[in-house]
Parts: sequence; C-alpha cells; structure tokens
Amino acid sequence: MSAVKPILGIIGGGQLGSMLASAAKKINIKTVVISDDEAAPAKNFCDKFIYAKYNNENKIDEFVQASNIVTFEFENIPYETLKKISQKRPVFPDPAINKIIQNRYTEKNFINQIEIKTTKFALIKKKEDLLNNKDLLPGILKTCTLGYDGKGQYKINSLNELSNLNIDFNNEYILEKTITLKKEISIIITRFKNNTYQAYEPIENIHQDQILKSSKIPARIDQLTFDQSISWAKKISEKLNYIGTMCVEYFIDQNNILYVNEIAPRVHNSGHLTINAYNISQFENHVRAVCQLDKIELKKISNAEMINIIGKEITNYQNKKFSNNEFFFDYLKETIKDKRKMGHLTILKD
Repeated sequence: MSAVKPILGIIGGGQLGSMLASAAKKINIKTVVISDDEAAPAKNFCDKFIYAKYNNENKIDEFVQASNIVTFEFENIPYETLKKISQKRPVFPDPAINKIIQNRYTEKNFINQIEIKTTKFALIKKKEDLLNNKDLLPGILKTCTLGYDGKGQYKINSLNELSNLNIDFNNEYILEKTITLKKEISIIITRFKNNTYQAYEPIENIHQDQILKSSKIPARIDQLTFDQSISWAKKISEKLNYIGTMCVEYFIDQNNILYVNEIAPRVHNSGHLTINAYNISQFENHVRAVCQLDKIELKKISNAEMINIIGKEITNYQNKKFSNNEFFFDYLKETIKDKRKMGHLTILKD
C-alpha cells in the first residue's frame, strides 16, 4: 500500500461518480470530480467539484493538478482528453481500452479475437450494407459509438421495414442478429493486477424499454453458465490489462448458450446491489484497485434485488418509510426526466 494517500480524480458527475466518491470517502480517499453538468449530483459527495466541458484545457489542467490518480464513471469521454490526462497522471482503466470499447464494432471484434462468443454481426455504413446482410435479420441496428439505454437503436425484422425507419447513414452502425433470448446476466469483476481478481457472483437482469429495471442475486442459471460467465470476464479483463471494476453483460438463449453482449469499462448499474449485499461494493473495489490499496476478501452478506427508479417514480419513494432490509438511494438529480435513472432501491432477501 502506498504511504501517501492518493487523491482520486473522477471524470463524470452522475450517480456512478457520486457512488465512487462516497465509497472513496468511506476509506478516507479524497476525490475531485470534473463534470460538464453544472448540476451534477456528484458535487454533493466529492471533496472538490469542477464544472467544465471536457475539451476545456484550462479546467482539465486544474483537474489534473488537483488529483494524482484519475478514473471515470462513463466510457464516452473523448479519447484525446483521456490521452492528454494520462501523459500527466495515471489513468485507470487505460484510455486505450476505451478506444476499443467506445466502438461496438471494434469491441465485438476484440471479443471474438480472444475466442469468446457473441451474436453474429456486421458493420453497416450504408443502406446497401443492410441489403447485403439480410441473413442477420431479424436483428438490431445500433450506432457504433454513443447510444445507451436503447438510444440510437433500431429493431429490424425484415428489409420491408427499412422505408419506415429514419436511419441517418452519416453514422456507422453494427447490425446484430437477434437470438431467442432466455435471460440476461452480468458479471461485475475487479482486476487489481495480473491474475488478481475479485469477481461477484452472476447477476440476473430484467430490462424494460431497453433500460435496466431490476437486478438480483442469485441468478437462476446452471453451474456451467455460472462458471463460464466468470471465466470469460476474467479472460476479458486480463487481455485488456484492465485495472479497476468492469462489467461484462451477457445474453443466454433458449438453448442455454452464453453470448457476450457488451463490456462496460467502469462500475455498472447492475452492480448497485453489491453496496448492501457484499462486505465490499463494486465502487469500493474500484477505488481500491485504481489507488493500489489492499484487496479485501469478498463476502456475500445476503441475496438481494435492486430496482431502478425511473423518472417520476422517484416522487413515490422520497417520503416513503422503508423496512430494515430495504435501502433507498436518491441520486439527488435536480431535474426529473422520462427514462432518466433517478435512484434505486435494494432489498436484501436473507
């Protein structure tokens, strides 16, 4: 363990940045958050808050000078910004990882190159590419970059539907073949250094309107899927030389075949239940890994379910009384918007 306590810089001030700052405070690590949202909720939890666009070099320099290790709460930060910061401060995970994962096509290619299964896919640059890949229909067309919680996605069952879809081919897309989905799970894993991991047990996820609605442990899966999902997450994190907490999202089809859907190079919404269900949360483990602190043995406290609170639902929870096994988290976002994650509730089941 380092003799001097680090000051952790966090890029991004949403709920994940808030929870990273809270976890850091728990183990006496100071945090500096930079966000392009002046009302970012993480300003309520960090030691220093800087409001700036991510291309503001003066503010980025102020952020760098105020911290000595840097991490981030979301992956779509301009690569050039991360690269410049990494020339002055250690950045974990490595910005080169973001360059792979920011693009769904390069991400899927990386996964296949290390001999891990994904659904079939193709790069789509123009309408003719869709016509040439009709064997991937029914499928989902996704923008290669940006887009989350269902944004920038089109479900296409047949070529006959193309005339009804307003697809902007100024963007590049990836077309993924639809599978008969049985279940979605995720693995939250923290890698500290070579072959040193903390893997949480598989989490079963339910989505509504392409937004995560609930997560629970234990996942209702067989032992082979349990073991394979953890093994693949370890392999991915090792091949990326990853430092910190990451999430690997999976599909399971009706034949119990496992596919990697996406990699999130950060702490993840499906891992929120680890705050209450484990002795060490995904957020604390991330802080420990990037700050090179001691790795503490993981112990599950309880089975659990996490429910996301979306949009106006938050008003039903803010004055509610909760049982001893219920834990309510209000993200303190100033503006309520439809499909916006406003908080979550974790229920311990044991």
